[in-house]
Amino acid sequence: MMRAVTIRAHGGPEQVRVDDVPRPKLQGPHDVIVAPRAGALNHLDLFVLGGLPGVTHTFPWVMGGDGAGLVETVGEQVTRVKPGDRVLLNPGVSCGGCDFCLGGEQSLCDTYSLLGEHLPGTLAEAVRVPEANCYPVPDTVSWEEAAAYPLAFLTAWRLLATKAQLKAGETVFIWGIGGGVALAALAIAKLLGARTIVTSSSDAKLARAKTLGADACINHRAQDVVQEVRRVTEGKGAEVVVDSVGTKTWETSLKVIARSGRLVSCGATTGPQVTTDVRRMFWHQYTIMGSTMGNRREFEAIAGLLARGRLRPVVDAVFPMEEARAAVERLARGEQFGKIVVRIA
Repeated sequence: MMRAVTIRAHGGPEQVRVDDVPRPKLQGPHDVIVAPRAGALNHLDLFVLGGLPGVTHTFPWVMGGDGAGLVETVGEQVTRVKPGDRVLLNPGVSCGGCDFCLGGEQSLCDTYSLLGEHLPGTLAEAVRVPEANCYPVPDTVSWEEAAAYPLAFLTAWRLLATKAQLKAGETVFIWGIGGGVALAALAIAKLLGARTIVTSSSDAKLARAKTLGADACINHRAQDVVQEVRRVTEGKGAEVVVDSVGTKTWETSLKVIARSGRLVSCGATTGPQVTTDVRRMFWHQYTIMGSTMGNRREFEAIAGLLARGRLRPVVDAVFPMEEARAAVERLARGEQFGKIVVRIA
């Protein structure tokens, strides 16, 4: 048995607890058992907690998609890692044999699964993953930083570098700065040489974003977002818009895009149903793209940037495993600026 952060039923944070659950065992020759030293929360954890359409969980369910730790045991055909290695975990597990996997697009896999959503998660003393999901992490990166990195930076890298093909000198508009993906998008946009406009309803979060390189900050509760974006861009609009919010922001997103601009979406935290004025879309020749996670090449790219110190996550707070419920409550209240990390004893 092992200790893990689990949910006992679908509901709110009151369903989160630390419990004893069966310890995972190797099931195949390419399996690896990793002992996480830290894991991080994502908004996805709140969706899992509340229950997801079409996804069935058996309780107690182990939470967490992000994690980093030490390799404990390996299958007989594992060659990438060995016991004792420090590794970063790619949260997305693919089959390796479908057309998408064979074509190098693992996040489009017919059976694509995420740790913590479809598979037992990382907030535990041990987790089983395929060897392909383990990437080396140097001693120069703390466990907390490593755990806070994978899901948000993989998502944002695919959004901006692969899908939107953001170029130096372009302007990118990012909703909801303070969240993991939004902060990762800000860091990546700056790395790529783009100009950044970010929003929040919190002046304190906007002030912190400014210290991280945001070129313009908009309080979307107090200011007219469309008017401000047009002012900052001298009427042009943003070449790229990152929207992970959905219902509440979609129409505004379409109004701040520059002609022939791109809107990239990776989430719907306020709801999945949106209204689109197709006349604006075709007249201004927008490109609207959806994106989920990323492929192995993209994960290797971001893992390398982390190792070289080119990209680093913002860690909001670190909670011991015993206080995981308080960590989930903080996430649910939207108080965080950066990733909330759970330290695994």
